[in-house]
Amino acid sequence: MLACGGNALIDPSRPPTVENQFAVTARAMAPVVDLLQAGERLVLTHGNGPQVGFMQLRSELASEAIHEVPLDSLVADTQGAIGYMIQRALREELLSRNVAAEVISVVTEVLVDPRDRAFEEPTKPIGRFYSASDAASLAEQRGWEMVEDSHRGYRRVVSSPSPVRIVQLPTIRRLVEAGVTVVACGGGGIPVHRTSDGQIEGIEAVIDKDRASALLAVRLGARRLVITTEVDCVYRDFRQPGQQCLAETNIEELRQLAREGQFPPGSMRPKVESAIFFLRRGGQEAIICRPEHLVDAFSGKAGTRIHKE
Repeated sequence: MLACGGNALIDPSRPPTVENQFAVTARAMAPVVDLLQAGERLVLTHGNGPQVGFMQLRSELASEAIHEVPLDSLVADTQGAIGYMIQRALREELLSRNVAAEVISVVTEVLVDPRDRAFEEPTKPIGRFYSASDAASLAEQRGWEMVEDSHRGYRRVVSSPSPVRIVQLPTIRRLVEAGVTVVACGGGGIPVHRTSDGQIEGIEAVIDKDRASALLAVRLGARRLVITTEVDCVYRDFRQPGQQCLAETNIEELRQLAREGQFPPGSMRPKVESAIFFLRRGGQEAIICRPEHLVDAFSGKAGTRIHKE
């Protein structure tokens, strides 16, 4: 199971145009094809934090001319758009190497509990980074809840309930068993719940893609969960003097670091918690690394490798 961060598909040094996003995605998929070419069987998921933020801002700016779009539909939009970029990039790179492989994106719904306490305390960052003054203006003008994100600036946060069940799991499983490389649970999946009469209905939220990826990995019986992000590895005392990269760690050490407050919400915490969730439910190994270090991370030369003990 390979969970790609949404920020990995954006180059902060370039305008986030669709053309640039395609170029960055193609670059990010090259090491994925290296793994497929080496015989690895992969299921891909992806984040959508920047992209869903762009779409929501676009919807709000156009609200005087056309209806606004709810978050569940925006997540569906990003699944289609990013899934298209990923499968196209993978297909073209595979063809250039004469590798025969099928790739498909599945628009995936994920059930959440509408009583989840996350709806009372938004923590999931979406959209671009803002300065402190711009964040204060947006909070006042639009009613957005803004928080500092990993010392990189301020971002809007929305509710992020825990994933309960993946609606399209049987279909994803059949595709994987048929040897298809599947892109699923994009942006954490479309957040839905069941109404009192049993119908599925969208709900205003964004599910953390790492938690949804861990759930999908467990349900598919994956041996390894790999989460790519913008930092080299899991750090002790991140961005502090004497920060330490953890090349190897285990569940107990990560839990102790979490108790010490090492992993604040909206940063490394969901990745660490997702790795622990996966390992405690049958997974053999979890890896956290930068996307360009993916191949080296598989061979133990980069990133953080997490074991049960």
